Amino acid sequence: MTSFTFATAHRIVFGAGRAADLTSIAAEFGSRPFVCTGADPGRFAHLLTGLRDARTWPVAGEPTLDDVRAGVAAARAHGADVMIGLGGGAVMDAAKLIAALVPNDGDLLDYLEVIGAGRPLAATPLPFLAVPTTAGTGSEVTSNGVVTSPEHGVKVSLRASSMLARVALVDPELTLGCPPAVTASSGLDALTQCLEPYVSPFANPLTDGFCVEGLRRAGRSLRRAHAAGDDLDARTDMALCSLLGGLALANAKLGAVHGLAGVIGGLTGAPHGVCCATLLVPASAATIAVLQADDPAHPALQRYAAAGELLSGSAGIEPLLGWLRETVHELGVPSIAELGVRPDDHDRIAEQATKASSTKGNPVALSAQQLSDVLAAAAAA
Repeated sequence: MTSFTFATAHRIVFGAGRAADLTSIAAEFGSRPFVCTGADPGRFAHLLTGLRDARTWPVAGEPTLDDVRAGVAAARAHGADVMIGLGGGAVMDAAKLIAALVPNDGDLLDYLEVIGAGRPLAATPLPFLAVPTTAGTGSEVTSNGVVTSPEHGVKVSLRASSMLARVALVDPELTLGCPPAVTASSGLDALTQCLEPYVSPFANPLTDGFCVEGLRRAGRSLRRAHAAGDDLDARTDMALCSLLGGLALANAKLGAVHGLAGVIGGLTGAPHGVCCATLLVPASAATIAVLQADDPAHPALQRYAAAGELLSGSAGIEPLLGWLRETVHELGVPSIAELGVRPDDHDRIAEQATKASSTKGNPVALSAQQLSDVLAAAAAA
């Protein structure tokens, strides 16, 4: 019998031009907004003009422990009563973490997985409004925030259902003109977040529907969005792909691509989306090869074949891998060596990835040696 639990943002608002509703939506939740933005707060300043008593907080890169601590102190000093994340995945992570910590005592490490005490949040986070400006992470509908610990060389999460956004406000117009390199890495991340939950043993009928629709839209629009930054139809498809992937991964988990990408990002500081894009083909190919050798009747193989049709128009595993290889090449994705991963790092990364929470959604458990082989294949690509 089918049995599952599904959780997501309290409300999702989607459509071109809907970002104009931000001021009225924010007023539903508080009167002193704290707004996490990208490195250039002026890029979307027109959306903030109606927010009275707002404090902006630029997030220059993927947040570190100290970045989050500083943000918490600034939000408390401001008397913030509503948190807005206006930016890409790093901004969303920072905003969610700050919103969670402002009303809770203690240090960030008290609550983090792996490197911290893993304490549950005692107080409800500030209301969090998510307004993504890239189409990739799906973080607007997930319940965790990711932070980098440079001293530990890892990325870790704080997660709680109370961290889900009160409103996910997704406007494809905000992604118009996104640079090609960011479009490539975020778009391939979004695609991966539809593919991995689709083949996950934790998939369910709801997430299947999200994944199928997300893959179909990525197949017809990812290359178009990369080639023409002002193609609103393509941008709309990719914004939906990202949103649908976020809904899926939050409820059906991820796989080896994300397990390895998280470790590499913590080690090198490379952006998460780029890490996923680099690993998508070799990690998928390795998983498929193990399934074909050990369990050729495994249902995930049928799903990989179905994904081939959704992306390329031709059902089958070879069409899937062929389309992915062509796309990664066309979008100019860098190698893992260009991200700063050395051959001497492979075994250590692979060993850490076997313990990563993201890896647990892979349809088959890959050994440390098999994951190291994935890294070798990625380096040779």
